[in-house]
Amino acid sequence: MRFAYFPGCAAQDECEELDESTRAVAKELRIELVDLEGAACCGAGDLQRTEPERALAANAGTLSLAQAKGLDILTVCGACQLYLSEAAQALEDPDTRARINHALGRAGPSAYGGGVRVKHLLQVLLQDVGEKKLAAHVRRPLGDVAVGAFYGCRLLRAPGAEAFDTPADPKSIERLVRILGGNPLPYRGRTACCGFDAPTVSEDLTSRLSGAALAEAKDAGATMLATPCPLCHLVLDAHQKEASKAAGRRIGMPILHLPQLAGLAFGIDPGRLGVGRHTVSVAPVIGMLEAQEVVKA
Repeated sequence: MRFAYFPGCAAQDECEELDESTRAVAKELRIELVDLEGAACCGAGDLQRTEPERALAANAGTLSLAQAKGLDILTVCGACQLYLSEAAQALEDPDTRARINHALGRAGPSAYGGGVRVKHLLQVLLQDVGEKKLAAHVRRPLGDVAVGAFYGCRLLRAPGAEAFDTPADPKSIERLVRILGGNPLPYRGRTACCGFDAPTVSEDLTSRLSGAALAEAKDAGATMLATPCPLCHLVLDAHQKEASKAAGRRIGMPILHLPQLAGLAFGIDPGRLGVGRHTVSVAPVIGMLEAQEVVKA
């Protein structure tokens, strides 16, 4: 199984542990990640708002790199999934594709021809790898640790998301948690916005949005949250002190990236998953897993 790997900007900077854990899990599952040298930022919504044609051209360049390798794209970021998928959808229109290829100076074999699919790691795990193979790799079941999903507001808005989940009432992360031998915990705020973009509107809106979501998860009994988006992770983890102040109480909720969650269940050393880089310690979760550990051969 091979994919053109697009980690996005956050996984190569503030959230390097997302890239590290993705590569560790891919190696465990024998998924070959082919790096896309020269791929540009997806635009993260900012470029789409200010210069939509330039954003489309940038993502057409990334899709062309994958096309040249004959591969579909695997992302690990909700924002990258949204904006690359939107570009891929727009570029299925022949007139749009011709206009963008002309702007990029691409013609003949180097022109983007359409057809490249963009998949988030969550979709790849559930659909391409599949439940049977995932379950076979679980050596440290998540057991009684109550895992809350935090989908964020971008991943499920991406064109094609309905192919692997129901955007209005998603269940894919909960399904993954069950496959990993765990206990998914439903709560109301799991599809809320984390507030990543809110500082452009109000300085304390991010704290209020993230504080409300974290408090709902805490009140529902979550031990930790798992998210498919590094932007949500940055807000919920690194910004949790401010979120706690906004919520009026200490929250102390560990936040894991999806591949870290899978990696822990696969028995991969936590150090290889980069959990030590988090602001809110993941040590209590690892302690619970070790206390109930039934490691399979």
